[in-house]
Formats: sequence, C-alpha cells, structure tokens
Amino acid sequence: MEQLKPNPTKIATKWALINLLTTIVLTYIINYLSTDPNSPLKYLGYLPFIIFLILTQKEYKDQLSGFLTFGEGFSAGFRYAVFTSLLIAVFTFIYLTFLNPDIMAKAAEQARAQMQAKGMSSDDIDKAVSMTKKIGPAIGSFFIAIIDTIVGIIVALIGAAIFKKERSPFDPEPETTEPAV
Repeated sequence: MEQLKPNPTKIATKWALINLLTTIVLTYIINYLSTDPNSPLKYLGYLPFIIFLILTQKEYKDQLSGFLTFGEGFSAGFRYAVFTSLLIAVFTFIYLTFLNPDIMAKAAEQARAQMQAKGMSSDDIDKAVSMTKKIGPAIGSFFIAIIDTIVGIIVALIGAAIFKKERSPFDPEPETTEPAV
C-alpha cells in the first residue's frame, strides 16, 4: 500500500483562516478602544501571525509521525504565509473601503496637516489627499500582502530549522493507510 502523505496546503489553509478571524477580532477591538493608528498596538497582529505559522509547521510535523525535512517545514510555513497575507490584504481592503472608510479620511487629514507644515501649495495638498483617499486602501492592501509574505518567509525559515527532524535509516517507517475510495 502506498503511504498517503498529509497535505500541507490543507493545514496551512486551516491556520490561515484561524489567523484571519483572529485579525478581524483584533482589528475591531483596537478600533473599539479608539487607539491611535500609529500606536505600537498595530504590531500586535504579527503575534498571532507568527504563532499560527509555527503551529502550521508543528501540526504538519506531527502528521508526518514527528519527522520533517527542512523543505517540508518551509513549504508548510510558506503556504501559510502566502494564504494569510492574501486573506489579510483582502480584509484590509474591504475594511478600509467599506467597513471603516473614516480611517482613510483621518489619515488623509493627518497627511494634509504634515504637508501644510512643510509649506506645500494647497493645490498639491488637495491632489495628494484626493489620491490617498482613492487608492490608499488598494496600495495599503498590496503592501500588507508583500510585507506579510516576506515576514512569513523569514519566520518559516526559522521554524523549519527548529522543527527539522530527518528520518534516519533506523527509524521505523510510518504505518500505511488505505486510500479513501
């Protein structure tokens, strides 16, 4: 019988969805507490991101009978990072565009004040603020997807190195399972 290998995509997707729900809850808690958008609390979202990435790799290792190559560990972590980054980017776009567009208006007004302090002309300021309001959510979501993926790659590499446990020739082979028909 052929050994059925666990699917890292399924595991990564599960943890990515759990992270999305956690991020949504954290977003609304931080919004409810009316914290400053530039507060260090905005980095709190990386904590579940990292924890769930590590849990993705650990679950995959457990399903592989406690053995995990570096490549397998990285693959599971990378998939999680990509799925989570895309889901969070979509949520961010929806949140900034439809659910809470006031955040973009506040950011635009802060930018207006900073530009006025620098002595920019009112025409230039109006153009910049208008552009921020129009494409700000899309640009923000794009950069979130890129940055979260890069952070995820780094954490996946570290996690893969930590969880790596190669099967030696003396380790027993895992029991085979019957394929579902």
